[in-house]
Amino acid sequence: MSARTYEVRTYGCQMNVHDSERLSGLLEDAGYLAAPEGAQADVVVFNTCAVRENADNKLYGNLGHLAPIKAATPGMQIAVGGCLAQKDRSTITAKAPWVDVVFGTHNIGSLPVLLERARVQEEAQVEILESLEVFPSTLPTRRESAYAAWVSVSVGCNNTCTFCIVPSLRGKEKDRRPGEILAEIEALVAEGVSEVTLLGQNVNAYGVEFGDRQAFSKLLRACGEIEGLERVRFTSPHPAEFTDDVIEAMAETPNVMPQLHMPLQSGSDKVLKDMRRSYRQARFLGIIERVRAAMPDAAITTDIIVGFPGETEEDFQATLDVVRAARFSSAFTFQYSKRPGTPAATLPDQISPEVVKDRYERLAALVSEVAWEENKRLVGRRVELMVAEGQGRKDTATHRLSGRGPDNRLVHFTPPAGVEVRPGDMVTVEITYAAPHHLVADGDVIDVRRTRSGDAWEARHATPTPAGVVLGMPSVGVPSPLPDAPVCR
Repeated sequence: MSARTYEVRTYGCQMNVHDSERLSGLLEDAGYLAAPEGAQADVVVFNTCAVRENADNKLYGNLGHLAPIKAATPGMQIAVGGCLAQKDRSTITAKAPWVDVVFGTHNIGSLPVLLERARVQEEAQVEILESLEVFPSTLPTRRESAYAAWVSVSVGCNNTCTFCIVPSLRGKEKDRRPGEILAEIEALVAEGVSEVTLLGQNVNAYGVEFGDRQAFSKLLRACGEIEGLERVRFTSPHPAEFTDDVIEAMAETPNVMPQLHMPLQSGSDKVLKDMRRSYRQARFLGIIERVRAAMPDAAITTDIIVGFPGETEEDFQATLDVVRAARFSSAFTFQYSKRPGTPAATLPDQISPEVVKDRYERLAALVSEVAWEENKRLVGRRVELMVAEGQGRKDTATHRLSGRGPDNRLVHFTPPAGVEVRPGDMVTVEITYAAPHHLVADGDVIDVRRTRSGDAWEARHATPTPAGVVLGMPSVGVPSPLPDAPVCR
């Protein structure tokens, strides 16, 4: 009997992407194989998000599409997990009775057992835990690439932002011990990874559970001691807890990249108060000023919500003022929408969709204008890129490759003739053109540095992916930037 195949479909933030790596690892550890591209999988897993508007409509639409396929495919199973599953629980099987398994954010490790139980008992299995069963990083992992990886430092969040449902779905913050995190990074580097992104719902609050307020800056410095680890990033911090020791650690640790994602949400002190964001405009801009003083070339990105209940035109103008002052290299901008279960959903003075749309368009135009101006300043500069896989959507047509600079800007470059350049290798180029959301280097490549990460990528593509993954010893992967899905915070 041939092994059963699986497919994991992911919606939402980087935390969900990382969870999906765990789900894939669990299934492969249980003997499943990834379904070939274009083939119908025996098991389809939806890892859902509850933050985006119409997340439930999107899920039920996809489930409806699979219903006739499942009816015509004996033995096929469908599982739904993630934040929407944690929130809606048995509602999913009521609306889509052909779903076999529903599991929550706290028990992703139960998936293989639940699938087998559903198969044997021939009835849907719904298991939602209220607290974390096991820290996800102890689970098997199947990562998607060979040169960069997510490394989770914490899960959950202790904040109470009025627009966010994540704390009620992910729970209070749980921190890993520093030794566990560093051991995972060292294992990844030994397998060829040269870039890690430290991941947490509120990453710079790391250490709150064991009472060390400088735990995160210490962790960054400890990453600097790991031989072979070339790039360290992290996402996403909270301005209220962003302290000077973290800025100092970033500036003084060579492999911590000059890049910072700092969620603003609003530039209005009144709106920030209504959002229960425990900082104000002056503190936010003060952080940006100190980061730039320590790292003049740092690229700073952000999140902004437009049209929060009660937002006036004056409040909106305050947000535009911060965008002009902070000089963000890019911003994830969102139109506020009611999320059931959040305090903001019942606030008075909900803004009309027409006003929200108008403000959103004006904000997006300003963000693009500022980002373009900042990118133009880089024309003529030499930059070392880590060559990326699949991040340049038009690379095939333009005969270019793509990579990320230390500041995480995306650069498309013309590869050198007769020289093999692999994902994970490093190239030095000179920027020749700037667009609002990317840079181009069409001159000669100045230098190519073959790396262990490039070797690991080549080895992975030369041999089949193994079916099993050792428990607690993740294989390698890549935290590809997600333009429409920043971490929920």
